Amino acid sequence: MAENCDMEKRLRADLTTSMKAKDKLRTATLRMLLSAVQTEKVSGKEAHELTDEDVLRVLAKESKKRGESAEIYTQNGRGELAATERAEAQIIDEYLPTPLTDAELADVADTAIAQVAEELGERPAMRQMGQVMKAATANAAGKADGSRISAAVKARL
Repeated sequence: MAENCDMEKRLRADLTTSMKAKDKLRTATLRMLLSAVQTEKVSGKEAHELTDEDVLRVLAKESKKRGESAEIYTQNGRGELAATERAEAQIIDEYLPTPLTDAELADVADTAIAQVAEELGERPAMRQMGQVMKAATANAAGKADGSRISAAVKARL
């Protein structure tokens, strides 16, 4: 059990630290993240422990939500709310792996295409995009979101 939740332990430890430092924004953000992690644990038919990868996936989803909310607030002239969302996203992003650059993402797509080509015995076409995406997503290991991976794969196929 202990090996699965290093990320969660880190979040809890950082929450304690931020509470002691009276850092309201960080405390609120970490509480919200731990709540999202807890929700993920009890989702599905039965409660389950999360691996660090699962926790990172939850964090990436929360970060993406903050970015989308900030966009909407900005469009509606609610700058102060957008700023809060962006600040929360920055805190969440501290826990996420460094995103891949476009060049690194292109390499991931090329590697995935090569892997699928090896399996198929021929270069994959658009209709094998699902297989290529599966390989590329595994290779990216949470360092790029699906839409960026998809765009890189499409550009290469």
